[in-house]
Amino acid sequence: MYVSLFYDNTYVWYAIFPDLEMNNIILDEGKLRDLPFRHRLDKCTLIIKNESDESLRWDAVWLAGEIAELNPNTSLFDEVADLMVWVLKNDDNGVVKHEACYQIAARNMRSKIPDLIETALNDTSVIAKHEAIESLGLMRAFDSKDLLLKAMDDPDPNVKETAAFVLKRLSRLAKLETRNKEYRPSAII
Repeated sequence: MYVSLFYDNTYVWYAIFPDLEMNNIILDEGKLRDLPFRHRLDKCTLIIKNESDESLRWDAVWLAGEIAELNPNTSLFDEVADLMVWVLKNDDNGVVKHEACYQIAARNMRSKIPDLIETALNDTSVIAKHEAIESLGLMRAFDSKDLLLKAMDDPDPNVKETAAFVLKRLSRLAKLETRNKEYRPSAII
């Protein structure tokens, strides 16, 4: 298997671990991973905002998320975080919104917690609500507990079930020592 090492010199992980599960799940027939980060994000943004095929938008959301993970504390990270919120507010597909919620949590985009709460409480997609709630739990968003209680009134039983689960888990996590409370995402890629 040929693996390019020219990924802005930060994709060494891909050369070392070319068979990671997500590397094989994400379809990258456009070879977006071969592009420099700025160019890749521009392409992902174009796909996300203009492509009618939701499966392509889903892959673009993931590929944009990789940029955030590899560029923490940069303007690129912030731009990807803003793009994920754009997806939550504008995409018409619950599965794509679900992936944006996951990316916000997995890449620890803490400034976007209010957007996850908004999705959890007000989105029209049950799958997006579910993932927003689960993402808040994953991020250990303790300050969102009172707002998550409102999700217990959601008419969909799956949303209620997810909210109950996350609220219980946050309560358990709150009892742990302080050093265990902070969310530190594990490497995904």
